[in-house]
Amino acid sequence: MPGSFFVADSFDEMAREWDGKTLAPDACRRILRNFLGKFLWTWMPESCKITEMGKGGILLAEKILIADDEREITELIALYLENEHFTVFQCHTAQEALDCIDKECPDLAILDVMLPDRSGFEICRRIRREYTFPVIMLTAKIAEVDRITGLTLGADDYVTKPFLPLELVARVKAQLRRYTRYNAGAKPEEDVIGLRGLVLNTKTHECTLNEKPLALTPTEFAILTILCRNPGSTVSSEALFHGVWGEEYYSKNNNTITVHIRHLREKMGDSFECPKYIKTVWGVGYKIEN
Repeated sequence: MPGSFFVADSFDEMAREWDGKTLAPDACRRILRNFLGKFLWTWMPESCKITEMGKGGILLAEKILIADDEREITELIALYLENEHFTVFQCHTAQEALDCIDKECPDLAILDVMLPDRSGFEICRRIRREYTFPVIMLTAKIAEVDRITGLTLGADDYVTKPFLPLELVARVKAQLRRYTRYNAGAKPEEDVIGLRGLVLNTKTHECTLNEKPLALTPTEFAILTILCRNPGSTVSSEALFHGVWGEEYYSKNNNTITVHIRHLREKMGDSFECPKYIKTVWGVGYKIEN
């Protein structure tokens, strides 16, 4: 409609009103992003950037925090993430990251292990005291002990430099999908799982053991949910890995699941030698008895 403008609450309404012609919602998205995308992204405040509109109106972009003292690294990661319409906050010290977390409450954090004022491990520990959003550790170190330390402190994934930016973006999306899925909940009849004093609410992402709350990371919650949905059955490490991370590559040398199982046992007051809940089936995987 030349010479005038209108306000649309959704792409569907925009499709009906665009110059009297019928446009598919996807076409409206392309029009907005191609002609207005860069303009909007330039002047719009970080906290108000949009990814798309649905029938309910505007959806805010998911917020990603990057903490790395190498500005070239943060700028490279930000470039790829912003291209996927994420809102990105770049921090170059641990204190900047902690201040940003308190102010912005991001949906995911990417933390470098080596920061000038304190380690990324310390930031991860601080995050896990108050938040459950996913954490991806980023480091130039390849020592297995660093990977284990990060996962033990509550990190959900670990990426070693040098890395492929597209792979990191894929890992970010995978973590956000899983985190959103477990916070959104499942079907009503599957919302609450009870087994041997364990109660998991997949809708509220809460877990209790003998009526006492357990503070679990999204990864720990996902692993425990899979085991509790298969009581008495042995679930292989590979099946757990794919159940949590989806299509990501699994190697028999990957001890990520082992670390998370150990962390779960510690939180549950369980032990490897005489397990009351999570049992190891040598050469196969893990199970929880009925």
